[in-house]
Amino acid sequence: MNRAVEGAARAGSPVAEPSPPILHVDMDAFFASVELLSRPELRGKPVIVGGSSPRSVVTSATYEARAFGVHSAMPVGAALRLCPRAIVVSPNMQSYRDASKRVMGLFREVTPLVEPLSIDEAFLDVSGARRLLGESDVIAARLRERVLSETGLTCSVGVAPTKYMAKLASGRAKPDGMLVIRESEVLGYLHPLPVRALWGVGAKTAEHLERYGLMTVGDLAASPLGTVVAAVGEAAGTRLHELANGIDDRRVETVSQEKSVGHERTFDLDETSEQSLRRELLQQSNRVAARLRAAGLSGRTVALKLRFSDFTTISRSRTLTEPTDLGKRIYDEALSIFEGAWSVGTPVRLIGVRVEQLAVAGSITHQPALWADEVTPSEGWRDAEVTLDRVAARFGADMVRPASLMRAPGGAEIAERNGVRD
Repeated sequence: MNRAVEGAARAGSPVAEPSPPILHVDMDAFFASVELLSRPELRGKPVIVGGSSPRSVVTSATYEARAFGVHSAMPVGAALRLCPRAIVVSPNMQSYRDASKRVMGLFREVTPLVEPLSIDEAFLDVSGARRLLGESDVIAARLRERVLSETGLTCSVGVAPTKYMAKLASGRAKPDGMLVIRESEVLGYLHPLPVRALWGVGAKTAEHLERYGLMTVGDLAASPLGTVVAAVGEAAGTRLHELANGIDDRRVETVSQEKSVGHERTFDLDETSEQSLRRELLQQSNRVAARLRAAGLSGRTVALKLRFSDFTTISRSRTLTEPTDLGKRIYDEALSIFEGAWSVGTPVRLIGVRVEQLAVAGSITHQPALWADEVTPSEGWRDAEVTLDRVAARFGADMVRPASLMRAPGGAEIAERNGVRD
């Protein structure tokens, strides 16, 4: 059942103040909701989307499961202890991608100014659509109706003057609701909130702010900028002070470039074999490189992430002399970092490779070889890896792989995190 529209005015009623132009649309329990489309018998029941491995994590959960304290990213085992009657279903990423494509298509029928944040949420700027479609709150209400009628999925929408306030509003509207915060209401709505409600304020940042007596967003807004900077540093302090005063000049960007590309794997059992860990690094490096080439990108920084059996996590990175999109180059650097960060025999729970500082590959200039007919090692590897890309595109990614990966042990569940959230 749809919740009532909250805000200064309900959708469709006359207002003296125009509704603000920015919408943040967030699908409700997206992965779980998509699963229920093909499993209607599970509606109204606590459902968890996650793997069957002992170390699988919750990808999504219905609100019936969330009422027991279940949330995304917690271990499935812990979720089942909180909610023993929950029904666990395996994730189907292709179904989620298909549903996301339909939803984003509906957004773009309203306005071309759509900025997807992830598979299940986006910002919309409806400034230009208001003349034809009505005020923003009317547009948002009709959009929610279309999403439900054409996909069977519900969403929550925040309508506000800025991206930050729109995202804050959609979060307050969940599930299946809409909240409108007009320009004149921003500070009145924002200032009573705790500082932890500000975008980017985690537990440690909140502790620093609270030590200075900045308990609410209003406290932070009224405090001199120098005090906030002293608490959390210049960059963060300036940004938080602006947000606390309702200032957020970011525009809806229709074209976004990935900031990094990476793969991670959580082992079913802690891994202590150096050979297995090296093999995993090689596989991840090649997969990252293939994604970079597919996107036409190269990266200058290679990062390694290790999580040990006691959940201690370390991240190390190195910056290359020039960007790369080659698996061998990424692997060489990741392996070098690994050898300096890992002690032989130390149990590893998770390992991941990521490439950062991305740039469009066409903008990268490579130094020519000393002799005109010389093929450098990197060029030789490039030819080989591009050939593998073509084979994979035609026959599948598993048809051709480095010889050292042919004996990779099976049975372990791969938990990949590629910026997808629910």
